[in-house]
Amino acid sequence: MQTLIINAHPDFTHRESYSHKLQTLFLEHFKERFPHEEPTILHLHETEIPRIEKDQLLRIWNKQASEQTLTAAEEKIAAASSALLAQFKAHHRIVIVSPVHNFNVTSRMKDYIDNILIARETFKYTEDGSVGLMTDDYRVLLLQASGSIFTNNDRYTPLEFSHYYLKEIFQNLMAFQQFHIVRAQGTAVLEQDAILQSASDDMTKTLDQFYGPN
Repeated sequence: MQTLIINAHPDFTHRESYSHKLQTLFLEHFKERFPHEEPTILHLHETEIPRIEKDQLLRIWNKQASEQTLTAAEEKIAAASSALLAQFKAHHRIVIVSPVHNFNVTSRMKDYIDNILIARETFKYTEDGSVGLMTDDYRVLLLQASGSIFTNNDRYTPLEFSHYYLKEIFQNLMAFQQFHIVRAQGTAVLEQDAILQSASDDMTKTLDQFYGPN
């Protein structure tokens, strides 16, 4: 049961960002539980993430469907995309570290999803609709940092699309068994100690389920 941390923050080396603090907090909890293990860490903003554009994945997928030969440049892009998919499928615990950008996931995170939500790999089409293929006890945990607070059941609550989007992608479409979220929210209005203490308490309870039995 291997863990893949996907860091989607554009400035992932900025130690004062709450996304970085959430990842550090997770790693501390992880080490307490699994002192002899190391998670895989993927920083999206230092990794080549192919995009659905006419000169990248769109052209490659069309050429592959018609059994045309890819150019050397296209082969490189196709190999990068395949490597991302293989890495993703090899890890049964997925941890996404991300800020909220305009109420949604970061643009690089969306590009990453375009490389893993692949028909006949992580889901398949049927006459009755799509069916997820990630059924072997895959679980995902979103570590989300946000300046606003989205759990007060006010006008901001339905505006935070990112966790709804990710939950549907992973659970509904790919058939992950569990989806969890730990938030560091209100970073623009609350005190840091209170934010991190709340996140740490939530992390402890969440990881009991995330790494617990079926």
